[in-house]
Amino acid sequence: MSKIVQNSLKVTLRKELKEKIKQIPLESRKTQSNHVTKKILQTDEFKNAKGISLYLSTSGEVDTTEILKVSFQQNKAVFVPTYSGNVMEMVRLNSWEDYDNLPLTKWNIKQPELDNIRENAMEGKHNLDLFLMPGVGFTTKGERMGHGMGYYDKYLTRYFNKFGRSGTKLFALAFDEQIVDELPTDPHDVLLDKIFYSSC
Repeated sequence: MSKIVQNSLKVTLRKELKEKIKQIPLESRKTQSNHVTKKILQTDEFKNAKGISLYLSTSGEVDTTEILKVSFQQNKAVFVPTYSGNVMEMVRLNSWEDYDNLPLTKWNIKQPELDNIRENAMEGKHNLDLFLMPGVGFTTKGERMGHGMGYYDKYLTRYFNKFGRSGTKLFALAFDEQIVDELPTDPHDVLLDKIFYSSC
């Protein structure tokens, strides 16, 4: 398959999946988020993780609020994405109060500012044992389609080049509607260890 055809397929599929996500009733999003949260919290990988990377959810994503709360209760080092141009970094959130006071972006999403005050995961003071990741579409084989900017793929490549992959697990959180049979993938796409969705 040519690169042009593959990119065209990605654009079409991404659009279809985003539309599908929009159509999920609010009650179903809540129910599915609760199911996925319970599954994540029961895993040994989550229980044993000392350093965790967690996205701050939007309405079109599995809600991570409860996972964030439990992570703080269990004294995990929590790192969340922040963006500067086309580069994503993982910076530390120190407490629930810290999260509560985060500024909102123009898209009404809580996001820490990228500054020198916050600890950056690339500094390596805390290993990231577990990444909990969002996306637009997934396969049960661990393939992931993001929003098209390649933020996570670029970040994970940088992170693993610096610290190695050993011991770090990549989990994704998804609604049932985001699971598809196959996705057009590129060689640089990072394969996930497991996809957590409501009916799995």
